[in-house]
Amino acid sequence: MMKEKDIPPFEEWPMRVPNIQKEVAKIEALTEEMRNATTPEEALKLMKKYFKANDKLSDQIQIISVRYSCDTTDKKLIKAQRVLDEGMPLIMNADNKLRKVILDSPHRPYLEQKFGSLLFQMYDYSFRAFDECIVEESIEENKLVTEYDTLIAGCKVPFRGEIYNLSAMGKFMQDLDRETRREAAEAYYGYLSTREEEIEAIYDKLVKLRDKMAKKLGYKNYVELGYLRMGRYDYNAQDVAGYREAIRENVTPIAGKLLADQFKRTGIRDPQIYDLGITYKEGNPLPRGTTQDKIEAAKKMYDAMSPETSRYFRFMADHHVLDLETRPGKQAGGYMTFFPVHQTPFIFSNFNGTSGDVDVLTHEFGHSFQGFMGAPIKVPEYRCPTMEGAEIDSMSMEFFAHPYMDMFFDNAERYRYSHLADSISFLPYGVTVDEFQHWVYENPEATPAERDAKWCELEEKYTPYKRACYKDCAYMAKGHRWLTQGHIFASPFYYIDYTLAQVMAFQFYNLDRKNHELAWKRYVKLCKMGGKYPFRTLVTKDGMKDPFLPGTIEKTVRPLTKVLKSFHI
Repeated sequence: MMKEKDIPPFEEWPMRVPNIQKEVAKIEALTEEMRNATTPEEALKLMKKYFKANDKLSDQIQIISVRYSCDTTDKKLIKAQRVLDEGMPLIMNADNKLRKVILDSPHRPYLEQKFGSLLFQMYDYSFRAFDECIVEESIEENKLVTEYDTLIAGCKVPFRGEIYNLSAMGKFMQDLDRETRREAAEAYYGYLSTREEEIEAIYDKLVKLRDKMAKKLGYKNYVELGYLRMGRYDYNAQDVAGYREAIRENVTPIAGKLLADQFKRTGIRDPQIYDLGITYKEGNPLPRGTTQDKIEAAKKMYDAMSPETSRYFRFMADHHVLDLETRPGKQAGGYMTFFPVHQTPFIFSNFNGTSGDVDVLTHEFGHSFQGFMGAPIKVPEYRCPTMEGAEIDSMSMEFFAHPYMDMFFDNAERYRYSHLADSISFLPYGVTVDEFQHWVYENPEATPAERDAKWCELEEKYTPYKRACYKDCAYMAKGHRWLTQGHIFASPFYYIDYTLAQVMAFQFYNLDRKNHELAWKRYVKLCKMGGKYPFRTLVTKDGMKDPFLPGTIEKTVRPLTKVLKSFHI
């Protein structure tokens, strides 16, 4: 691991494209050493060697992946990403064989004593989720996901004499002038309608490919395989179905009322798709200044929040591991990733001048903060929680940032209201995405038209209050909203995680309003635990309520309606 003082700015990091054959050979050699280990101590030493090699390779892979996402048009990066797309399944296959030897090792009891049983459950899941027989399909899956990412990144929307990518259109679709919003929406959805067949064709291939992979591995369909790949160690599809129903019963009515209140507040009597994003008659709260101004404000915020947040955010800014502005050829969306050798996170986003820019600086830094907190953990798999656990770190940070929003907005109270209301309203959308994916992989032969129809059906179930706004937008009315939800393409079943984490973030918010010191103490503890425990164990060990248990959703969300009424907007 590198020492903090020795880490140069990101642009100076060397990019080394791994030689896949050599990397596979190294893993195969380590596999033989592990198979022939004669003592527990020898096996332990080999495990530590594996961890170190894993970190080194992961660092190289993340550098390529990040640089490619920052510029999908660079020929050198395209070539490097293609090496990963084709080579990672081969590395996964070699890794899987090594993990099988570890699982079957006579020294396993000693190793479990040293590293904990969860690591071996992780190895078991990875073994059950991958086999040499699906290497070819895995390579094709990677290529299709890259094809989708490249297509979305390359979208060029003509609007008022200029060309914009999808992210850059966001500011126009939240413009105070309704005619500007209408024109922007027509341009945005009109452009997407010209690409919908291409996007649906990519997804159709992905669904059938993943179904084929699942059946090759002996599963009925991809649902079970998807849960294994996502590391769902302590809940199943039945638990999730019950949780979705709790959201529908307890949150959908609240979200519907919030939208009705929004239209009443803005005075919009015949709301259309382009009115959904306007919260106030005077326009949405917009953050002040340039990207650099927002970074400077974030420095002040994190200076005030805690010594740790101050140190880590300033480190990220100083080392240029923040790529925030949108530009042609850059992938859509936002993420945080972690470089294990450098022990450094990276935040990627597409600023567009809306309040979402501030959301990124809080959400993705929440991930980064956990990355720093978990960096000292020696077992790579334990440094970061599973997806739903990781999203608690990010979404909770959004609420811990509420007291500092005056640093970004002229009317911070309106931002705080909008952020809380939007977070509540997100839950029904999140479970829509989840149930849609379950249905898709349970019905892999469904046509694109049938998938779109199912999406419409689920919108009527979870977000009926929005459907009426689609009447003048054929693209949305036909059920195409999911086509630009990248998680559906790249990470199947990675979306319920956001809703589970949102419920946990609400618990932190409720506690923070009563006892900030205790809330922050629990948050830091959660971040330091990383992924040492599966999701449900993680939250209960932190003293929080399990979102799957009956009554948790209602008890967590209902108090928030009173909080919303307390804002002076």
